[in-house]
Amino acid sequence: MAKPNYGYEKRQRDLAKKKKKEEKRLKKLAAKAEATETTTTDDVQDTDSEE
Repeated sequence: MAKPNYGYEKRQRDLAKKKKKEEKRLKKLAAKAEATETTTTDDVQDTDSEE
């Protein structure tokens, strides 16, 4: 019977964790950019309405 390759399994888990963490980081970055864009757009509209 072949012995399990624990090193390979650990490497795969670590890669999966890194991938998930990167996806989460990109999602947060996109949400932050969208919030900033919305805020900037609102500021411009407020300035235009005051004139």
